[in-house]
Amino acid sequence: MLFELLYEPNGVLTPALWNQFLLEPYDTVRRTNPERTLIIGPAFWNGIDHIEDLELPDTDRNIIVTVHYYHPMAFTHQGALWSQHGDQVGVTWDDTPEEQEAIARHLDGVGVWAEHHNRPILLGEFGAYDKADMASRVRYTSFVARHAESLGWSWSYWQFGSDFVVYDIDADAWVEPLLHALIPLQA
Repeated sequence: MLFELLYEPNGVLTPALWNQFLLEPYDTVRRTNPERTLIIGPAFWNGIDHIEDLELPDTDRNIIVTVHYYHPMAFTHQGALWSQHGDQVGVTWDDTPEEQEAIARHLDGVGVWAEHHNRPILLGEFGAYDKADMASRVRYTSFVARHAESLGWSWSYWQFGSDFVVYDIDADAWVEPLLHALIPLQA
């Protein structure tokens, strides 16, 4: 069993404040669960762009660092009315070398941080909103998952049965193109 100290710290929890705040629940958990693996991510919703700001107890090696990844937001959040990209649709992700390089640059940067700090990484969220075309979602999902795996990371897709859907609850069936993008069929 894992404990995550706080899911997606944000708002007034700036990176500096989050680094101070996380010590209290950390100490509380460690008093009763000294061997429990903890999950801790950076401020700004576990944003990958804020990994450099995260400060963790140096001597505790039983911490998995989580980051969330949704770049490029114009693609992953198109049509999501609660985002700044709610009025955009039709943005594709074509698996071009430039698109791949942009993602690799983000993920590899976290990989360098993880190696420097000797921390395992959980890509705790990634995916594309269901207003994007399925072929683009499949290409994007597969590329991000495989690249995370190439870095030795575990990952969690966002989300199971809603608007980033990988499982159609009404049909009681997997959205197979996305399922196979996450877990490729073995030849």
